[in-house]
Formats: sequence, C-alpha cells, structure tokens
Amino acid sequence: MSDRNETPHVVNQTLGVKKCNGSWEASTENLTMDQVKQIAEKQKDRLTGSTLYARCREVMGTCVSMRVSVEGMRPKEALSAMSEGRFSEHFS
Repeated sequence: MSDRNETPHVVNQTLGVKKCNGSWEASTENLTMDQVKQIAEKQKDRLTGSTLYARCREVMGTCVSMRVSVEGMRPKEALSAMSEGRFSEHFS
C-alpha cells in the first residue's frame, strides 16, 4: 500500500501543504467541516466508521496528531462541539 492513500497524506493534499507544523503554537492549517467530509468520503474504504459522521470523527482524530485545526478550533474541541450537535446541519 502506498502512503499516498493514507489519511494524513490526503489531509495534506487538501490543505495544499507538504507537511504540517509540529506544534500548536506554529500551526496555521485549518480544515472546514466540508473539507473533513470530503476527506472522509474519499477515505471511505480505509476508515472503520460505518457512517459519514463516524468517519468524520476519525479524520478529526487524525488532525489531532497532525496539529490541524477544524473550523478554527483544535480538533478535540471540534469533536466535543460535534458531540453537542454543533455541526449537525452537515449530517442531516
């Protein structure tokens, strides 16, 4: 398998960068929820989630280790907001 098909590579492609920053202080990368959904759909066969919602949560989990914000929030905050229904309009 090629690493070019792995989720972190697809995130970098979506952001248009070769590599993300190594710290939150230097991090400038940000994904919109629509971009997260596109990545989740593209990686559908590689992710374990059975629904788009679950796959998006997996992509956002990848963003934690990559230091990539989601909708201007750190991914863990975005995951909490997602659990509270903040992005429900994207999954209805």
